[in-house]
Amino acid sequence: MPQPSPNTMDMNATAVSGTDSATATLPPPESPWRLTARRFGRRLPGVIAAAFLMLLVLLALAAPLIAPQDPYDLAQVTIVENERAPGALSDDGRTTFLLGTDGAGRDMASAILYGLRISLGIGVASALVALAVGTVVGLTAAYFGGKVDAVLMRIVDVQLSLPTILVALVLLAVLGQGVDKTLLALVLVQWATFARNVRGSAMVERNKEYIEAAMGQGLPAHRLMLRHMLPNCMAPLVVTTTNQMANAITLEATMSFLGIGLPQTEPSLGLLISNGFDYVLSHQYWISVFPGLALVLLVVSISVVGDQLRVVLNPKLDT
Repeated sequence: MPQPSPNTMDMNATAVSGTDSATATLPPPESPWRLTARRFGRRLPGVIAAAFLMLLVLLALAAPLIAPQDPYDLAQVTIVENERAPGALSDDGRTTFLLGTDGAGRDMASAILYGLRISLGIGVASALVALAVGTVVGLTAAYFGGKVDAVLMRIVDVQLSLPTILVALVLLAVLGQGVDKTLLALVLVQWATFARNVRGSAMVERNKEYIEAAMGQGLPAHRLMLRHMLPNCMAPLVVTTTNQMANAITLEATMSFLGIGLPQTEPSLGLLISNGFDYVLSHQYWISVFPGLALVLLVVSISVVGDQLRVVLNPKLDT
């Protein structure tokens, strides 16, 4: 049998050594979070919307520090300074009402900042609670299937078949006003959307081999659902959560505008719009228009971020 020449052996050794060296110098795989952030950073509308949303969040959180007054502290509000136009000075000349004052003499800039806190808090809290409830229902239906899936999904179908605003109005008419009651109503009208989306994604994962292998090892159901199925359903959940936050803020503003949401002592942007509605035709537009503009910018920025995340998290759409 012919023996390989020394030159051939050297070339083979060099090739193997070069392959090992190239393998050793390969960068570590990029984490999913960094990959998503890098893809998101390439989309200018998403970056602008995310930056603007962060600005609104920071303004809302810092409202007690940067607002000219606490609009709900009666000691700081003077009724004689009501209905001042944007840019007007207070009677003592120390304060400039950049966005004017409302019918009660409250500084509109301060009222909007405090209203942002309440609207954002209710929107985020209700969406996260509905996410938790809907995720449990959706994973349970997908994992057990059969009669469990049929019963849970029929309940979801009934919930989704009813108009959201109608259900919320009925619930608040029964429960009454208050932050906690508004949160409960928003959760009850949102959880079914999360359950439907989670169940659809989890059904795909349920039939894959790694789930069957994990079941063969005798792992408990809760571990299979939370440790194996749920992480692979996170991409659509992130998009759904952002969209539901925007929907929750809009729905809460609608109910507060109608006078059955939050009380006057804890007004959100929707209630501020309602308070200024009677002044629109009297040329005192700022009492209603400025809170409405803040609400539109908040909802649009959240919606744009959610839409861009939908594209980024779907490789077929991220071109």
